[in-house]
Amino acid sequence: MKAMPTLTLRPISVPEHREFLATRPETSFLQQPEWAQVKPDWTAESLGWFAGDELVGAALVLHRAAPVVKKSLAYIPMGPVIDWTAYSVDEVMAPLAEHLKTRGSFAVRIGPPVDVTEWGAAPVRKALGSDELSTLEELPPVTTHPAGEQLVEELRAAGLRPLSAGMDFHAGQPEYVGRVPLVGQDGSPKTIDQVLKTFSSNTRRETRNTEKADLQVVEGGLEDLHRFQELYRQTAGRQEFTGRPLSYFQTLYRTLNEARPGACRLYFAEHQGTDLATAIMVQYGNQAWYLYGASGSEHRELNGPKALQLRMLTDALAAGCVALDHGGVTPTLSLEGDHHGGLTRFKASVGANIVRTAGEWELALNRPLAWAFNRYMAWRAR
Repeated sequence: MKAMPTLTLRPISVPEHREFLATRPETSFLQQPEWAQVKPDWTAESLGWFAGDELVGAALVLHRAAPVVKKSLAYIPMGPVIDWTAYSVDEVMAPLAEHLKTRGSFAVRIGPPVDVTEWGAAPVRKALGSDELSTLEELPPVTTHPAGEQLVEELRAAGLRPLSAGMDFHAGQPEYVGRVPLVGQDGSPKTIDQVLKTFSSNTRRETRNTEKADLQVVEGGLEDLHRFQELYRQTAGRQEFTGRPLSYFQTLYRTLNEARPGACRLYFAEHQGTDLATAIMVQYGNQAWYLYGASGSEHRELNGPKALQLRMLTDALAAGCVALDHGGVTPTLSLEGDHHGGLTRFKASVGANIVRTAGEWELALNRPLAWAFNRYMAWRAR
């Protein structure tokens, strides 16, 4: 039974916010105060939870006005940052809901950064495409997290609605992610050779061969983002998705590195002056994220993207990171006509365990408006 002081909530300054997050190295970059500058269509505020006079939790809250009505959606990506084992969902959400109502919010979406279940890369690779299993939930996990399971139960019992539908991770924070562990079970750092042993045998061989190939991996700067954008444009065309504009990546790179030099890194795999592949990695605290990647159509036999994987892993290990996050997947194990299964196969092939997190949840503060907004967003997505 959680028996802690009743929590109060109030706005906190950006320096207070940063000082608190400095004690939580596992915090996502999406909860850093500077992330608000990357999202200019949203307004932002920093909020803090207090047990007496002690700051025990914090959140970057992004607000976006809904069409027509003079109300807003409040969004806390990968947060709030608080010890969910010490405080109940009701203790955290009650003062938050009260504050947001005064701000004119009709709903709040949160994404507690808490793990629930984890499946190893090798068992996932073996299960993909099998006739016996169709989803990850049918595969025995390597780790379960009782605290995460309890949090999910509490969120549902408190009246929050899960948004991270397992088979679709495009709407917001994914429930399932691929994550390459960079430390052993005892918490000691791995070597790059130990990390490579978690790759599939074919991917490991191809990755090692890039060290002998006629290509170079170099790090670029803000002035090189137009090169990134060209490969990104080609990739978007091949894979039929709408990419972000160059201005977005310029803002992302500039903002994160002004706040923390080296937080956002841009890589290129080159062959005789031609860019073959590119990637953006973000690093905060003891976490790293492979955020964006793209490749051209020339010299694919040189495996430029795999050379970039090796460089990002090497740099993340050197920075003391405990994991390299590869972003969202779905729980499907089907490879037949399902590109989601292919994405899982790629991430598992580079040693990524598949982790089910608590995902994203919504608390309606004005039920009619929240219902209407969700219907509108569902209509737009058709």
